[in-house]
Amino acid sequence: MLTVDRFDRPLRSLRISVTDRCNLRCQYCMPETDYVWLPRESILTFEETASVVDAFTSVGVDRVRITGGEPLLRRNLPQLVEQLAAKPAIADLSLTTNGVLLRDQAAALRAAGLHRITVSLDTLKGDRFRELARFNELPAVLAGIDAASRAGFASLKIDTVVMRNRNDDELVPLIEFGKSVGAEVRFIEYMDVGGATHWSMDAVLSRQEILARLASVYGPIAAVEGRDSAPAERFQLHDGTTFGIIASTTEPFCAACDRSRLTADGLWLLCLYARGGLDLRRPLREGATRDEIARLITTVWSMRADRGAEERLGAAAREPFIPVAALKRDAHLEMHTRGG
Repeated sequence: MLTVDRFDRPLRSLRISVTDRCNLRCQYCMPETDYVWLPRESILTFEETASVVDAFTSVGVDRVRITGGEPLLRRNLPQLVEQLAAKPAIADLSLTTNGVLLRDQAAALRAAGLHRITVSLDTLKGDRFRELARFNELPAVLAGIDAASRAGFASLKIDTVVMRNRNDDELVPLIEFGKSVGAEVRFIEYMDVGGATHWSMDAVLSRQEILARLASVYGPIAAVEGRDSAPAERFQLHDGTTFGIIASTTEPFCAACDRSRLTADGLWLLCLYARGGLDLRRPLREGATRDEIARLITTVWSMRADRGAEERLGAAAREPFIPVAALKRDAHLEMHTRGG
């Protein structure tokens, strides 16, 4: 059964946050000094998460990505991976991590059935890593990437949020690093979502600029066909190396978006820019059946008309999306709560 919204966008991809906690404080996600956290008793158990996923797969979801916060902070995460990997309806099971804890967990995640893994890496320079993330964890991240490369995942990607005058001089070194570890690099435009309270349009390096800079070094760059609903547009260098660009800020792709997000406490968000969502934890804990939750999901998605990134593109004066005062009142507005 395929569920579509008002713009005929199918519900196919679900991103599941398993924790709102993180062991880094990246400038584009958590730039403030303190945060409001979700109550621990509200966090879904693995069994509850698996039950909700069953409802989603019954209405068309076949791709699941585990996110955070930092998902590897969640104790015994391979147990959840194993439960989800056993579901025949899930064709693609992936995880996004900052890599700090990956070295010791990569093999267990692969053994549990995880298909693909994406590691966030914004710089290859130790002093810059500490400046951007407030912790000196670059060696741990590099060790995690090495472990993931050796673990045998079907795909390994590296995500880099590019910020002008912060790390935009590392485009080529990151491409070359990706080649050395067998990973495809994806450059992400700096987005004004969630807790990006220091965001400004001046700090955004656009897709066109990224391509121009890379072409000045590598020569002509060819587009790879077949993007479909994927967030990244893929390109190929003359030697066959592929990389991606996620241009959500300057060239949004809302028309093809089939993604939604489930927070660690069961709030279902239809758009990364959504200010509110549907609480699925309450009906689940009140005993709602899979079919009853599936009907809720179908009803809400069928009314979906979100085009958050496109609406932001047309804003007359574009400033950070959510003010700090609002973030302190509602943790669900934070990027580290709703997942990437």
